Amino acid sequence: MNLPAELKKTKDKIQQYAEGYGLDFFETIFEVVEFDELNEIASYGGFPTRYPHWRFGMQYEELSKGYTYGLQKIYELVINNDPCYAYLMKSNKSVDQKLVMAHVYAHCDFFKNNLWFAATNRKMMDQMANHATQIRRFIEKYGQETVEDFIEVCLSLENLIDPHAQFIKRKNGETDEKPEEAPKKKQPVRLKSKPYMDSFINPSEQQNSDNGDIEGETPEQRVKYPLQPERDVLEFLMKHAPLEQWQNDILAIIRDEALYFFPQGQTKIMNEGWATYWHSTIMTEKVLTDADIIDYADHHSGTVATGGGRLNPYKLGLELFRDIEERWNKGKFGKEYDECEDWHEKRNWDRKLGLGREKIFEVRKMYNDLMFIDAFLTPEFCREQNLFVYAYNDRNNLYEISDREFKQVKEKLLFSLTNFGQPFIYVEDANYLNRGELYLRHQHEGVDLKVDEAQDTLQNLYKIWSRPVHVATILDENSVCFSYDGREHSQTEME
Repeated sequence: MNLPAELKKTKDKIQQYAEGYGLDFFETIFEVVEFDELNEIASYGGFPTRYPHWRFGMQYEELSKGYTYGLQKIYELVINNDPCYAYLMKSNKSVDQKLVMAHVYAHCDFFKNNLWFAATNRKMMDQMANHATQIRRFIEKYGQETVEDFIEVCLSLENLIDPHAQFIKRKNGETDEKPEEAPKKKQPVRLKSKPYMDSFINPSEQQNSDNGDIEGETPEQRVKYPLQPERDVLEFLMKHAPLEQWQNDILAIIRDEALYFFPQGQTKIMNEGWATYWHSTIMTEKVLTDADIIDYADHHSGTVATGGGRLNPYKLGLELFRDIEERWNKGKFGKEYDECEDWHEKRNWDRKLGLGREKIFEVRKMYNDLMFIDAFLTPEFCREQNLFVYAYNDRNNLYEISDREFKQVKEKLLFSLTNFGQPFIYVEDANYLNRGELYLRHQHEGVDLKVDEAQDTLQNLYKIWSRPVHVATILDENSVCFSYDGREHSQTEME
């Protein structure tokens, strides 16, 4: 910890205030860095050491240009680890450092106590460094271009994981291994011929073919694995794809890191809302001096500002936590409240229960964003926050408000949060047509696959599976199957 004496004194005070409010966090280590160092760490996903790859350089350039041209500025960066590491920009004003510290302690509390982070690696700082060392060794042995190209293929598939995999414990004896034995293939029929004509009548290509029919085979008897559809495509590839050991290790690294970062995506609204709630509470009730108020108000309002047709997770999370606290303080929940049809009575409802603070700590512990919105978004909240659905109008080439109905607003929010709006893809059969081809299924949730992205994904899957790959989906209300055989894409109608 390289904090100056005055900043360390401020940090100790804010830590005491946070603990006094009931926040519970791992030891938190603050480091003060220059703006370019903070941009570099941010480009690595918050870690000072990552494996070498061009995408990190691209992200660093984007962050640096955004800072240079005044388009963006990183005020804080905190890592889910034990101990937690947080970075402060050296050029921040004193009031910014106070705000950031209060914000960071709330994030650390969320990391430690939220259920969806319970299975994450709390020593990920060390693990990331180990991953970097391992991949650098592969680069020395196999060449940078070869290794980086394979990493790029893996990164394009990193969302094909099961985010619940870390919570799943298999029963004894349960397995998804490939069946060891398959029905024997019958020998191709040989026609009678003179010796000198045999190569023409019974061509060797046909005799040596490994794609013949299986003796006595029916569709039900074909060897199929996995026995049940598997959502974790990367794990399945690690177990069954014909990869060299170094490739398998890289795929495992990409999956491991994807599983670590996934809960942060699952709880973005809650996490930022929780941190904003507590930095606001701590700053306004304990920390602010008269000289700080204007700067604090300016920076806090910038944090929760909305506009440009985007949803601000800081604002939505903050206001929803405040709404929950108020509702549980006043008793605006339960059967009696829900059945009340008098709008004026509901608006002024107050049973003086005082359960709000206890409730938001419970919510912080148990929920993710999807559950949070589903359970606590109300029609009253949508009206107060002016939430609506917008759509593109082809007639005037503008985006317009298309609906203000609570049901539509909630549905749109929930849909965007379900798996981050990304498709659910399952491994259905890795011995498709009994030819060892990979057959995937898209669980259609109302939105079609983007054809170009699906084709790119199939190409990269082929590079790992080394045999044709397919994905079944619904396109324009028709069942179709996209395929890639290593040379060209095809699309077939399905019944």
